[in-house]
Amino acid sequence: MYFLKRKRSYEEAPVPRHPEDWLFQLAQKSRDVVEEKIQTPFGTVDLYYVKDLINTERLHKDVLQPLKQEPWMSYQDIEQHVYIDVVEKTSEISKLNESLFTGGVVLKLSSEQGMLVLAVPTDVKRNITIPETEFSVVGPREAFVETLQTNIFLVRKRLPVEDFIVKTIKVGRLSKTKTSVFYIESIADKENVNTMLQRLHEVDYDEVLGSNSLAQMIQDHSFTVFPAFVNTERPDRTAAALAEGKVVFMCDGSPEAVIAPSTLVEFFTSLEDYYLPWYTASFVRILRLVSVIFSIIATPVYVAVLTFHYEMIPKDLLSTLIASRSNIPFPPLIEAVFLEFTIELLREAGARLPTKVGQTIGIVGGIVIGQASVQAGLTSNVLLIIVALAALASFTAPVYQMGNTVRIIRFPFLIGAASMGGIGIALSFVFVIAHLIRLESLGRPYFAPFFPLRLMDWKDTFIRLPFNFLYKRPHQTRASYRKKLPAEKITKKKDIDE
Repeated sequence: MYFLKRKRSYEEAPVPRHPEDWLFQLAQKSRDVVEEKIQTPFGTVDLYYVKDLINTERLHKDVLQPLKQEPWMSYQDIEQHVYIDVVEKTSEISKLNESLFTGGVVLKLSSEQGMLVLAVPTDVKRNITIPETEFSVVGPREAFVETLQTNIFLVRKRLPVEDFIVKTIKVGRLSKTKTSVFYIESIADKENVNTMLQRLHEVDYDEVLGSNSLAQMIQDHSFTVFPAFVNTERPDRTAAALAEGKVVFMCDGSPEAVIAPSTLVEFFTSLEDYYLPWYTASFVRILRLVSVIFSIIATPVYVAVLTFHYEMIPKDLLSTLIASRSNIPFPPLIEAVFLEFTIELLREAGARLPTKVGQTIGIVGGIVIGQASVQAGLTSNVLLIIVALAALASFTAPVYQMGNTVRIIRFPFLIGAASMGGIGIALSFVFVIAHLIRLESLGRPYFAPFFPLRLMDWKDTFIRLPFNFLYKRPHQTRASYRKKLPAEKITKKKDIDE
């Protein structure tokens, strides 16, 4: 009870009524907040700033040097003399707090009311590099960085139209994370835009770490292993999504964009598919689909066949399985769980260790542990090959979040196969499909165009037809203007004789 009586949140903390008192107390509490008096031939000015957040060179060159050389008497004179673009006069503590901790310098004159805020933030940012998680053989080699202004430039240069709209809000009571929402006004559905803005405004969380965590806060269904929105680090994929009528948001400090609404099919498509010929892209997409299905059911089928349906094993393969399992003391379920858990350990350890060490651990660890477990009689050769191929197939998902989902749902399928055999695998598929049917992304069906059935959108699902067939935007986005190509130019071709 004593703790409950004494507990006070940061929102209930007493705030001084006068901005001067607030700034003085802040400078006394935090040593990185600097309070400085500057003597000039025309008077004295008081400066308050956070020394680690401002560009000190610009402060001396663009603010202090003009004040010492040009005559001034008021804030209006100072605004005309300093070489700073963003200058604002205010006396509100909330605005002073926001400006001070985003690279602003607060200037105070004793003869004037209010204070002058000068924006001189430090310019520390990472250079534009190649994509790491969405690397492609063909296409641009640009990826988003942690600076929101740079990311907006990377998208806007691909969409140089006046309809490209950027709206910026701040999310998080403590972090005040700057979040920008992108959409093309003439194409995007107004309901999708309003839904996105409403959900972002309603986020009432202390700290928003970035785009990924914010996407989890606004998704339609929290208790699901399937990602609700597509995350991408590629500006070209973001621009392509905006051109289809989707809505995108990004957070300052996060190098990823979140695209909404999204469908299950989009997590198995890569932007590289549109740089390749349609037949190559279709083959790769089918390969990804087969690989993901194989990754999910390969181990459960092995367990189900050896536990319940051993009569299905061909005679030529029966002797090989008997020889490989002759010295295994565990049932197929324990054997499969042991190998799956080992693969996950190697994958997680390789991802968390430094690059060179992680590669060594993944290769050497997999070879040593696999060979040792077979020789020790803990696992069979056949299952080791199946688990290794299933782990390799799970990496074909082009979106990292869906790759994690594939890793997770293998275990419920494994339990179903061990408990009911083939019927358990079939029931697991039924549960997954039923779950996908009821999911939504920004209020739109997640399992489209399969449910609800939209045959016109099948042209760009697990196969990709030529571009002259893709003359309409997907129905899922509810785009205001659906046609990408005028109807009279769909089949018309210009030859040199014309």
